[in-house]
Amino acid sequence: MTLLKIARMGHPVLWAEAEPLTFPLAGAVQRLIDDMIETMRDAPGVGLAAPQVYQSVRLIVVQPERGPDAPVHVLVNPVLEPLGAEQEFGIEGCLSMPDLQGLVPRYRRAAYRGFDRDGRPVSGEAMGFHARVLQHEVDHLDGILYPMRMLDPRDIAYTKETTHLIERMNRLAGEPSR
Repeated sequence: MTLLKIARMGHPVLWAEAEPLTFPLAGAVQRLIDDMIETMRDAPGVGLAAPQVYQSVRLIVVQPERGPDAPVHVLVNPVLEPLGAEQEFGIEGCLSMPDLQGLVPRYRRAAYRGFDRDGRPVSGEAMGFHARVLQHEVDHLDGILYPMRMLDPRDIAYTKETTHLIERMNRLAGEPSR
């Protein structure tokens, strides 16, 4: 497996809408999946979208649970649908924007569907952090970076300076759901 170079904010591949993949997936796409998993783990991250490694295709890998034995989910051509209107704020980072974090509203629950690497349909419901990771990675497939979802441009900070984000997130948690 190969560690891939991660595209940084400003590169055009991150602003483009990614193209759907067709099945069966070629050997090159299977290698891309393996390399994306290796790159995500090495970074370390909890998700990675193909555009982040300069491949404008609708493919994400996510590992919302930590630990060496935690499963990695591969979603090809993923589709997300919010389940309800309830949103919550959370602090997000991005491998394409190292050393920065932002306060981002996301749907608390989301249904997902797509295909695994073998072309088998997969679907389910995600809540909390898992739903946040899926929304973040699918946004990459649509050319959206998390600052575009932020409500206030002041809600971004370097990782070592996130105290005000935590305080603001706690204040917002006491407000009615948006």
